Amino acid sequence: MSKTGVQNTAQTGAGRVLSPNQRAWVQFRRNPVAAASAIFLMVVLALVLVWPLFGSPAFMRLLPKAMTWSPNALSDSQFSSPGAEHWFGTDVHGRDLLSRVLYGARISLLVGAVGAVVSLVIGVLWGAIAGYVGGTWDNAMMRIVDVLYSLPSIVFVIVLISTLEVYFKDWVSRLFGPASGGAVRMLLLFAGLGAVSWLTMARIVRGQVLSMRARAFVDAGRALGASHARILLKHVLPNVSGVVIVYLTLTVPSVILYESFLSFLGLGIQPPQASLGYLIADGAANLNAIRVYWWLIVFPGTALAATLLALNFLGDGLRDALDPRESRG
Repeated sequence: MSKTGVQNTAQTGAGRVLSPNQRAWVQFRRNPVAAASAIFLMVVLALVLVWPLFGSPAFMRLLPKAMTWSPNALSDSQFSSPGAEHWFGTDVHGRDLLSRVLYGARISLLVGAVGAVVSLVIGVLWGAIAGYVGGTWDNAMMRIVDVLYSLPSIVFVIVLISTLEVYFKDWVSRLFGPASGGAVRMLLLFAGLGAVSWLTMARIVRGQVLSMRARAFVDAGRALGASHARILLKHVLPNVSGVVIVYLTLTVPSVILYESFLSFLGLGIQPPQASLGYLIADGAANLNAIRVYWWLIVFPGTALAATLLALNFLGDGLRDALDPRESRG
């Protein structure tokens, strides 16, 4: 066997050549923090999706009472400390905090997912077109990104919500009825957070595409008569998908943090809906010098911090796994 064949056999461990995706998966599994974060996020997502079913009669008789409360069910047990019936305690209206934390996590994850999708669609297309076309178009498109970058993002979202909510709420209420006016705040929140979440993605993709467009396979595609759209979509973007996936996982926690801050200020999710940021703000509003209802802040804050840390650790693990230099090492 040649020297190269011996090296390849030693690298694969059993004479089997691993594909880039398989090498990335092996590298990811070797990172215990990233793997644990992925498992934690899957468990949280499963609980968030399944928890509303626990209040149905079919499940109520099989589960502990603490797992069957509705997030908006009022009771006379205001400010009950964590116990057998309410594992996370209750709030000022006697509502179960555990169900409200999971309900708030669903809203927060939804906001983060929408921001990530907007970042994926707008940022990837904008950056890819700018990097591939180059020249005047590239310069003009990236100057637009620079102008948007110069605006304070959180202030931009606050101004957008404050100025447009009244007009859109009246218009939507007239078209779809008074009950639909409550969804305007969430739609404006999606639009505002989406408008500021794609800028960094566009810059990253543009830099990657700039380095890709001078490669031999792009010249070969042009020589064979492939259209620019086909070269960009079929050949260039798949080669930058690793970077896109990594930054996508890092975009979700930043959008969730933005939403939590806005909800803490009273400009985010509004009752009867609740996000983790709103629950933290509600708990802070009930703090007083006579008695500290610690569970109203500790449990929503811990849930938010754990989710953000897990998303960041997952992004770091994917970055290491999808880095070709790391794979070669």
